[in-house]
Amino acid sequence: MKNIVIFGSTGSIGTSTLDVIRLHKNSYNIFALTGHRNVELLFQQCLEFKPKYAFIEDNNLANILKLKLTENKVKTEVLHDKSDLAYLAQHCEVDIVMSAIVGSAGLVPTYEAAKHGKRILLANKESLVAGGKIITDTVEANNAKLIPVDSEHSAIFQSLPFEYNSLDEIGVNRILLTASGGPFLNLSYAELENVTAAQAIKHPNWSMGQKISVDSSTLMNKGLEIIEAFWLFKSTVEQIEVVVHPQSIIHSMVEYIDSSIIAQLGSPDMKTPIAYALNAPQRIESGSAKLDFMQLNALTFCAPDYIRFPCLQLAIESLKYGGNACAILNAANEVAVAKFLAGTHKFYDIPKLINRALEKFSGAGAKSISDIVALDTEVKHFCLSN
Repeated sequence: MKNIVIFGSTGSIGTSTLDVIRLHKNSYNIFALTGHRNVELLFQQCLEFKPKYAFIEDNNLANILKLKLTENKVKTEVLHDKSDLAYLAQHCEVDIVMSAIVGSAGLVPTYEAAKHGKRILLANKESLVAGGKIITDTVEANNAKLIPVDSEHSAIFQSLPFEYNSLDEIGVNRILLTASGGPFLNLSYAELENVTAAQAIKHPNWSMGQKISVDSSTLMNKGLEIIEAFWLFKSTVEQIEVVVHPQSIIHSMVEYIDSSIIAQLGSPDMKTPIAYALNAPQRIESGSAKLDFMQLNALTFCAPDYIRFPCLQLAIESLKYGGNACAILNAANEVAVAKFLAGTHKFYDIPKLINRALEKFSGAGAKSISDIVALDTEVKHFCLSN
């Protein structure tokens, strides 16, 4: 029986993780659950899984949760201090950490899990975007395991040997990272100037939270995934290529030097990569719908458009620039997306704000996790007032 902490249990990844665990209750025990503001769903999850701990940051919501649990005779201890996230990530009884908090808030718990040798199921791509070298070095130094949960990175992970030292050593030519293209794939530049947040969050294939849905609509999500893939798979920037594949059936591919291409296919359901991450390299039932090839009309592919979707280019340039550019990009994007969702910024204001932040903070010298957290705060403060 493995003890698992689910950071972000009330989000789409968290709820899908619990769906998979329901199928394997004799193998996994929920040690702790954390939520953002959805206190009712977190309460229902605690009622069902009876974790040792539950975390919700808002003190008033924490008190509501405590009262509801006490009334229902559930002995789950409620935590609400930010430092408690690190406490849960490093807890000696924890075997597996699902890192599914949205944004840079997931950085510290992911780092603490790595420092304490946990098996990390990484759905929080921002951890590697902001702190890639620190996180991967810490994973290696402490014999932790870093298993990607993003469907694209899971596909690549499944298409590579479970352990290797370099892509060249195993004969990999390039990584083909697929992108659905999001809800605005076929809109013109002029049309994109006036799209709304309500349109952006209606993804054609995947059920995701608002922030990641907007990132998908700008293709920033794919840019962040390039940065994540760079650190996860020990690749060069040049070895990663984005291919737009609107049907989201091929989740990503790896091309070897003999021109063979290994791909992972499946229905667009996050339970598949979650199930693989829980028990890799062995496989367990996921509960995902089986792929019916007879129902597929066509699989199509095209190149991404860097003019209509400049966020993708910004991410690639930040990765090439190095230093803390990716951390700056990530922090600025979080604020820019929040402003777009609030209706105060337009679609193309997102890359404009990111550009301003990159220019303002170029040369920032963050070298530790605490430095990166401080830089993240500073960039966000700048973006909030611009």
